[in-house]
Amino acid sequence: MIATLALALALQSTPLRIDWPSLAPLPYRAEPQISPDMLAFVANEVTTRKCPVAIGPGLTLSVDVAVLVDAQDNIRTTVPRAIQCPTVEQYAAAMVAGAARGNLLPRMASADQWYRATVTFTWPK
Repeated sequence: MIATLALALALQSTPLRIDWPSLAPLPYRAEPQISPDMLAFVANEVTTRKCPVAIGPGLTLSVDVAVLVDAQDNIRTTVPRAIQCPTVEQYAAAMVAGAARGNLLPRMASADQWYRATVTFTWPK
């Protein structure tokens, strides 16, 4: 509990430096699926917030999310990689946290470990 609070305070006061390529993929049992409603929400956020990212038929938008998993396979925190669209970043981080709960392969870890998940929104042509 104290370590989690310390991490949260550290994240607020200093930028977190994440070595994205070095993070292992989040070990999902089943990969989460993006629904049409999720695509519509992201498209609306990008448009109304005037985010400088391209969306539309045939395009994709990916958001990397660092995920801290504790020794009991609980999600401790998620940190989205900046894409200049904060609401979509936070939405992707929340999606990963929700999709990971009860959906991780068992690990033999005795300590917290960071992983990487990528949420990819793909608009049909």
